[in-house]
Amino acid sequence: MNRKIETAIVVAPRIWKSSKNYHNSVEEISLLISTLGVKVKGVVEQKINTINPTYFIGSGKAKQVIEQAKMLGVDYIIFDEDLSPVQTKNFQKLNKDIKLLDRPGVILEIFFRNAKSKESKTQVELARLQYQLPRLTRLWTHLERQMGGFGTRAGAGETQIEVDRRIIRKKISLLKKKLKSIDSERQVQSKKRKSFFRTSFVGYTNVGKSSLMKSVTKSDVLIRNQLFATLDTTVRRLFIGDNNYVLLSDTVGFIRNLPDNLIASFKSTLQEVVDSNLLLIVLDANSQDLFNEIETIKSVLKEINANEIDYKYVFNKIDLVDPEKISYLKQSFPDSLMVSATRSLQISDIKDTIAEKYEEWVSALKNPSH
Repeated sequence: MNRKIETAIVVAPRIWKSSKNYHNSVEEISLLISTLGVKVKGVVEQKINTINPTYFIGSGKAKQVIEQAKMLGVDYIIFDEDLSPVQTKNFQKLNKDIKLLDRPGVILEIFFRNAKSKESKTQVELARLQYQLPRLTRLWTHLERQMGGFGTRAGAGETQIEVDRRIIRKKISLLKKKLKSIDSERQVQSKKRKSFFRTSFVGYTNVGKSSLMKSVTKSDVLIRNQLFATLDTTVRRLFIGDNNYVLLSDTVGFIRNLPDNLIASFKSTLQEVVDSNLLLIVLDANSQDLFNEIETIKSVLKEINANEIDYKYVFNKIDLVDPEKISYLKQSFPDSLMVSATRSLQISDIKDTIAEKYEEWVSALKNPSH
């Protein structure tokens, strides 16, 4: 039996004086939604001067959004913004049938579906519960059943909410303990690797980090043309010369407005980045929103205290751009590398850069005073 394809409308408020590239952000949320297997049936845009504390958008527009959603018969109303718990609850009061999600909620759901290892499952579940706790008003079913779905809908009684809150708080406490134990294991592994030179691929999600990892190390790495296909850090050896090798890591991708709970929960996974000697910041040469993406990457690196580490920009997918764009990128980022993972173009430049930095590191260890 074919599963019904769920549908949504996107609410995309345009805030004056916002530095966000509006149209790219709408494209990005649409791509995130389609990653969940949900079809976008319409986009509601509104220019606003200030954020309405009650509904984010104006009350008249909020009612109009619900009418439009009912008319289109969609399953979800999805905001391309981070709604406060109060705004979420107020929207639920207006709307008893259609599930509501905001941008962080969508990202959390994708992480929830893609988590495979014990560590990433624990991290995502913790972030998801911390996100849900303040929004736990009139959920449409009891918690045990609701945990399998996503979005919030009005309906259940107040006493059930209190029971659900207790269940969530208890579970959060257990997950935090579990993560502490996982974190201790990771620190032991990290200490063992201290004597090795470490390089990490970092960057936006779906820019080809895993493909580059595979090309550079000739190892078997999961590759999918999908947002957040990689949640767990993959570490591989890369031989420099005949006997020496460095450790190369592929880490979880970044995206605009990555939920704070998620960054906090993934601290231990992102520790691999923090412990690196060199960061290879992978960018999509074909991206229309390059500078905003660089800003996002840098803000996440700063948040995890990795912004002081030596780095090099690597522009992937150069086979998809014209010579004029390549020339512009070379002028704007003179010390960057231009490669294509799928066509294996200039992959040796990455190896040469790592080898060069490795030699500098070895030299500094031998002569610590210099």
